[in-house]
Amino acid sequence: MTDLSPAAQVVLDAAKKAYWLWDRMCPAEADVIAAAALRAAADQVVPLPRLPYDSCCDVSASAIRAELLAIAAELEGAK
Repeated sequence: MTDLSPAAQVVLDAAKKAYWLWDRMCPAEADVIAAAALRAAADQVVPLPRLPYDSCCDVSASAIRAELLAIAAELEGAK
């Protein structure tokens, strides 16, 4: 496994802890589950903004979304 950023490592550690309790019900890997959860959170909490941006809040939300999706992509590529 590749070295992860501190943010991705925290997410993966939490997912592995939850996955250990859930592994008999779900055959997916913890990193895949965590990445999917982050993508879903990004879609629900900070959806794609309207273009052009209406305010500084749209720019901030877009940056938060990008960070969540970057962690998800890192987890997906961590094999």
